[in-house]
Amino acid sequence: MLAQTVLTGSAARGGLRLAGALMLGLALAGVALPPAPALARGVPESFADLAAQVSNAVVNITTSTTVAASAQGGPDIPPGSPFEDFFRDFMDRQGRGDQAPRRSEALGSGFVISEDGYLVTNNHVIENADEIEIEFFSGNRLKAKVVGTDPKTDIALLKVESDQPLAFVAFGNSDLMRVGDWVMAMGNPLGQGFSVSAGIVSARNRELSGTYDDYIQTDAAINRGNSGGPLFNMDGQVIGVNTAILSPNGGSIGIGFSMASNVVTKVVDQLKQFGETRRGWLGVRIQDVTPDVAEALGLDQAAGALVTDVPDGPAKDAGVLAGDVILSFDGAEVADTRELVRRVGDAEVGKATRLVVLRDGQTQTLSITLGRREEAEGEAIPAVAQPEEPAERDLLGMTVTPLTAKAAEALQIPAETEGLVVMAVDPASEAYEKGLREGDVITEAGQQQVTSVTDLEARISEAREAGRKSLLLLVRRGGDPRFVALGVAQD
Repeated sequence: MLAQTVLTGSAARGGLRLAGALMLGLALAGVALPPAPALARGVPESFADLAAQVSNAVVNITTSTTVAASAQGGPDIPPGSPFEDFFRDFMDRQGRGDQAPRRSEALGSGFVISEDGYLVTNNHVIENADEIEIEFFSGNRLKAKVVGTDPKTDIALLKVESDQPLAFVAFGNSDLMRVGDWVMAMGNPLGQGFSVSAGIVSARNRELSGTYDDYIQTDAAINRGNSGGPLFNMDGQVIGVNTAILSPNGGSIGIGFSMASNVVTKVVDQLKQFGETRRGWLGVRIQDVTPDVAEALGLDQAAGALVTDVPDGPAKDAGVLAGDVILSFDGAEVADTRELVRRVGDAEVGKATRLVVLRDGQTQTLSITLGRREEAEGEAIPAVAQPEEPAERDLLGMTVTPLTAKAAEALQIPAETEGLVVMAVDPASEAYEKGLREGDVITEAGQQQVTSVTDLEARISEAREAGRKSLLLLVRRGGDPRFVALGVAQD
């Protein structure tokens, strides 16, 4: 065995020249040489050049929202207190019975993608904002308007008007990123202004709970305020949009998630063209093919998507039946339900597409004309009788009830906020372990808005039907959002 020695400086250069001469001599003598090993990119000496290259295209985002006037001022007196009338009369005499509306600000990050002023950020950064101000690295500030948003991927497209062409960055191919590749994040963490952090790709194709999730996991430090900022490869291309972290304390512990650029670019193109997303829709309920199901169906491998229900829609019109296994979509094999949903969503609405299904041990090819998912999800739902009092339910270890304007005021969050307020948390539950507490407000589940207990129950059922182990909740505490993933195993 040959001894291996680590050389540095001039010794290393001399060793390399000696090794080169030796290899050349062996080659000339006709001695067969082993193939040269693949060279990995070394540790960067510095990220300074990369940071300087892209910093002018990265922006800080400040949003402001009008918070409704408070109906009460002064001390918080319990209802029924003997001092209640006294303090009410006193406040009225002082003319402070009502407080004026106030402004609430939030911070985030983003980046410019074209010289004419299009910018990308997270939807949750600008959601419900009355005003959006963009601060550039130079210190210049411009007002921005919303072009379009996509809550399902948490992406928003903004536009600013500038007299001068703006510095911008290009998207890279996120599918080329490998676990272990160097990446650099830039943004506005904790409102501290322009900041750079670096790390590696820790994992690929992470799914939190959204239908179209394709996250790059990184250990580059991402904190509150980094949301919407870019994740760069070493060529200065954006390969992800920093969106979420997993953390027991709200700060970075090296587990951050960036929505992959190959998902973002499709969303941005549609928002730019239509101001909204237009995703393909099959109209089926599906689940993954497990090994035991594959064996029962005579499949060689557990692959494809098993159809569990076919409501009215494109699939039903095309002849798809419950019990069919979708093996191929638009000429490409289907590995699982997640892949099918994403590829259908990326397909053109109204496109006639070939669908290969397994039925009764035989494959059949069907032609299906895709509908539009947004229209299907937006169809009117028959009215049902609603209880006079808000429903309260125990779900995922929490007692939740719809948020009222009065509760929003007490929690010091915008009056127009919609969601479910957490009334209690079981100390033995996963929700408690992950930091959820009484007074937290759940505004999204599975990256869809929830305004009623029924909405949350539906998201939990959908996650279970899709075979997911967890459901991603967007939780606000005092107006600050964070994502929390909770298990949705059957009770």
